[in-house]
Amino acid sequence: MNPEKRREIFARLKAANPHPTTELEYTTPFELLIAVILSAQATDVSVNKATRQLYPVASTPAAIHALGVEGLIPYVQTIGLYRNKAKNVIETCRMLLEQHGGEVPRDREALQALPGVGRKTANVVLNTAFGVPAMAVDTHIFRVSNRTGIAPGKNVDIVEQKLMKFVPSEYLMDAHHWLILHGRYTCTARSPQCWNCLIADLCEFRQKTPQPEKAV
Repeated sequence: MNPEKRREIFARLKAANPHPTTELEYTTPFELLIAVILSAQATDVSVNKATRQLYPVASTPAAIHALGVEGLIPYVQTIGLYRNKAKNVIETCRMLLEQHGGEVPRDREALQALPGVGRKTANVVLNTAFGVPAMAVDTHIFRVSNRTGIAPGKNVDIVEQKLMKFVPSEYLMDAHHWLILHGRYTCTARSPQCWNCLIADLCEFRQKTPQPEKAV
């Protein structure tokens, strides 16, 4: 895909949604970090339902750590893999308190040292909480990048590297939100809504799906 086509794709995505953000609900970097840890292999909707109950009760590392694993589980048990996630959250809170003064670090290496925090989670926190240009490649971004031709790659690391290289600098800060939302609602996995896509004419996916016929 040529640079002009990529630039036009992101120009259209920005025009349609000038200020994109995560659909996870949070008010502090710490709340975002915990929400992202909980969101692994789960929907943002399910995480938000849980944190709406949790955060009014405990929304700091000290308060959540005080709950302990068994005290946290009732708040997160509707989320997949909740027991392991509860352990990771409590251990993360302990490390934040002991190693970072209760603050979320702004350093990728320090973030990835926290339990349950991989590169993708670290990128979300760096980008969304701290305004660092970063690309958190999830299944949606991986699919959209490959399907459209924006940044094809065999694995998430290659796609991340290509996006960081190819996305025009003025769009880099918000690019991962646009791509996630596009993959979540338009360029869906099984049946992409190509007929309702604002970048369909720029997309290099050959098997574009026609609009379904309305039932008579």
